[in-house]
Amino acid sequence: MSQVLFAYCPQALYGSGCSDSSCPLIHDAKYCRLCAIICQPASVYEAHLQSSEHSRKLARRGWQYCPVCRIPVSAQPGIWPVHVNGRKHRKQAAFQGIDPISVQPTDPPRDEPALRYCEYCDLTLNLDAWGTHINGAKHRTQERHATFRSAFEKAIRGRAGVEVSHVDGLDFGVVSIDAARQGLHAHILVKTPTNATPVSVTSLDIYSRFRAGHGENDMPFYVNTPPGLVHPGQVVQIPIRFQRHRGGHYEEQLLISFKGKDEETFVIARRLRAVVGEAADHEALKPSRPYIRNARARWRRGLPTVSGDRPPSLLAAQWVKKLAQSHIPHKLVELLKSGNAEEVDARVKEKYFSDPLKLSNHQLRFASLLWIEESRTVEDMRRYDMVDVRFVKEGRLYSLEVPGLAEKRPSVMVGDAIQVQATDGSEERTHEGFVHDVRQETIRVSFHGSFRADSRRYNVCFQLNRIPLRRQHQALNSSLPSPQRIIFPDSGQEGLERSLGPNDHPVDPFNMLVATNPAQIQAVNSVLQLRAGAAPFVIFGPPGTGKTVTIVEAIRQILHRDPSARVLACAPSNSAADIIALRLASLTPEELFRCNAASRDPASVLDALVPHTLRMTTYYAIPPLETLRKYRVIVSTCGNASFAYNVGMERGHFSHIFVDEAGQATEPEVLTAIKTMASEETRIVLSGDPKQLGPIVRSSIARDHGLGVSFMERLMERGVYDEQHRGISWIKLLQNYRSHASILAYPNEKFYEGELEVCGDRATTHSFIGSPQLESPKFPVIFHAIAGQNDRESTSPSYFNIDEASEVKAYVQALLNDRNFPIQARDIGVITPYHAQVRKIRKLLRDADFADVDVGSVEIFQGQERRAIIISTVRSSADLLAYDAKFTLGFVSNPRRFNVAVTRARALLIVVGDPSILSVDPIWRGFMNYVYLHGGWRGDAPTWDVNAPIRTDGDYSDELQEALAADMSAFMARLTVGEDGGEDLEGDANVDRPFQETD
Repeated sequence: MSQVLFAYCPQALYGSGCSDSSCPLIHDAKYCRLCAIICQPASVYEAHLQSSEHSRKLARRGWQYCPVCRIPVSAQPGIWPVHVNGRKHRKQAAFQGIDPISVQPTDPPRDEPALRYCEYCDLTLNLDAWGTHINGAKHRTQERHATFRSAFEKAIRGRAGVEVSHVDGLDFGVVSIDAARQGLHAHILVKTPTNATPVSVTSLDIYSRFRAGHGENDMPFYVNTPPGLVHPGQVVQIPIRFQRHRGGHYEEQLLISFKGKDEETFVIARRLRAVVGEAADHEALKPSRPYIRNARARWRRGLPTVSGDRPPSLLAAQWVKKLAQSHIPHKLVELLKSGNAEEVDARVKEKYFSDPLKLSNHQLRFASLLWIEESRTVEDMRRYDMVDVRFVKEGRLYSLEVPGLAEKRPSVMVGDAIQVQATDGSEERTHEGFVHDVRQETIRVSFHGSFRADSRRYNVCFQLNRIPLRRQHQALNSSLPSPQRIIFPDSGQEGLERSLGPNDHPVDPFNMLVATNPAQIQAVNSVLQLRAGAAPFVIFGPPGTGKTVTIVEAIRQILHRDPSARVLACAPSNSAADIIALRLASLTPEELFRCNAASRDPASVLDALVPHTLRMTTYYAIPPLETLRKYRVIVSTCGNASFAYNVGMERGHFSHIFVDEAGQATEPEVLTAIKTMASEETRIVLSGDPKQLGPIVRSSIARDHGLGVSFMERLMERGVYDEQHRGISWIKLLQNYRSHASILAYPNEKFYEGELEVCGDRATTHSFIGSPQLESPKFPVIFHAIAGQNDRESTSPSYFNIDEASEVKAYVQALLNDRNFPIQARDIGVITPYHAQVRKIRKLLRDADFADVDVGSVEIFQGQERRAIIISTVRSSADLLAYDAKFTLGFVSNPRRFNVAVTRARALLIVVGDPSILSVDPIWRGFMNYVYLHGGWRGDAPTWDVNAPIRTDGDYSDELQEALAADMSAFMARLTVGEDGGEDLEGDANVDRPFQETD
């Protein structure tokens, strides 16, 4: 399909004017920064300024000008402090020798030269780079989008004296499912002035991105034949019908084509909108106010700091070996601030990561990665700074309410520090307080005696707790007796000489279920036969295959066979470590110790584990060294596992070190549990799944250069863990005890070479077969296609989707009300990737008395299972003008998160999402194809060929962008038919094409 293309002169559009008389580009145009619209011809700019859309944006936002950065800044409250504290502003101010905080907004100077800031691309450029940028593909795409918006706005306005009602669009509002099924009717009015000549309405077209899969009578909005001639002074009604059988947002464009005097043709457009759903849900969950970024506190540097008292938990342990500070080197700090992200990445790579990873550079490589990650984490924590808040005195402590704390944003623990400064500048000091208590969304802090909370207000800066990072640096710096066999194992260091057969070294299992699983028995037996000085042995456990059961059986067998054995068992999280301890809780409190961090919340510790812990009055503690030596098993998190080294326990005390869920931890985290305590005789066992969630790493630089690859995953890329060494250096568990075959089939094929065997209890896995909730009675997987709307709440950057939240509640209600297929609320889990959506769904379920349904992120559900799992993917876009498709996918596009999410369900899996967005990702597209072809699809049909092979060399974003661009161009040609300045594509545009990818 041909496209309408425009080539604007950037000097005329953005700058002070074009002086080249031979310039062939378009000059008669003007750009509105506020609306990101190109007005052509320039004469319509004044009309645009009077439009309701521009007025709304102006009232909502407003602009001010930064004379340092020479860019416009939103005048919304709180945005200017964010800007002046931003890295770009500080860098520009430093270059000009100006105090960045003292800069005040001004009006733009009339002699402002060509702009160096690109509004759409969010880039500040030097003048010599400006020309290259504006001719680049990204900018041209955004420029074309601005042109499209301009054409649409122009089509909203009346022409030739013709007036069309509903300038802001015809909105049916939120309507119930029942009302939408019956259909609703409304009218748009067309009026001509009494002194005008007659005009004809020649056609009425509905234009939609989501046409594919719909017949003409199946479209949400429908119009009848055009009314024909409209006489002067006459008012004509255009009836609009809306009818739909599914929930969601629906938005389309009505194009009214006119023919007037002298056969002049023009088009007037009107948006048509409707939301099908529960009005009460939309009212309850709507944003309280529009999203704006948190304002950063104005922070005065160089002031003296006075500190409060540290909590007793930080002073309790008797450390023999002190933690080094391990501060970020000054040169690396400067390097990380030396330019934009691409420049910094290139410089960091050249200086720190140019050589391949090897034993000689391992310590420095990972120390640098930790410092880079720390730098990014500190920067991210600044988003949670609080401005102009008041503390409340409670005894000797001071309390402060911290919104988002219940969701660990920011993450604050007992012992963490915060810094505060008086907002009125009355104190020439910084107060450092230490957190003594964390409850829900309130922290209680100790300050120096000079702190006053009576009438003063403070800015608050949260400080990063560096102790976990310092422990990791300590482990990296420790001298391992045989580092190569642990960190870079090679041929000859395999755990076994050969793979064990079923009759080799028979095992009498404690857990009789293990006796029926050949792979588990082989794994247990292999651990028992590991050679001293061997490489770490890996137990690869896909979802539901019982890897934790296997290592617990191995630990019990070790203890049974060797009275002198001592075991350290670790996992990245408290919950995963608790599972190990709980399954070993048959050991006495004198044999098993669950080591908790001093700051752990006692409410999170299971009752069955309390006898195996040591808790002082207000914190968890570590027993004396003599007592520690007597325990046969100590269970800890990876991050806390250095306790043994720091209290003086000798290297080699533990005969075995186990790390469960090892695929979730960074390499330095795992080495914290290994490198400080392992001797040449220590057997090391890693269990996990490199196909599930990996480490959480904030810095893209650190992630791309190795910190995002777990220790277990890196080891498995070495030759000693290849397929030929299966059963010798590693074992893969194969029997899945969790899921129905239809739930397991797609992830099994995609991630596990189809090796997993379905072994779950049919009474559970088949418990929804025949349920009326299913689209296909024998296929317990549903994809519910819905086009919703992305929202954000106030200052939270996290997205939520009311339509999907409401749909999730409806599914939960239907499941719990179906007595023929009974299920309890605690057997239903809801997984969604955004904190805001978690909160919104929890609110709806709590208000409906379904509070026992667990709702959380993918990370929360790793290692868990439920009979029924409902997934809300959140990101959506029903607006034709929302041109960018790739950005809307967000971090839903992550193979490991996908794998974890869809493998939690035992008997029923329901996915609620927008297929037009998810189809950008090949894994999601393949999954949706699988569900559709097996009859589990609910809602509008896919807009792509479900039988076409899935590409494996990237995503579909470019293809989708191309299709969207073609749709926009066709729509734009329809808007501008008969006008000058554009190619006449009326023949093409009159046909409503299906929205699908182009070849």
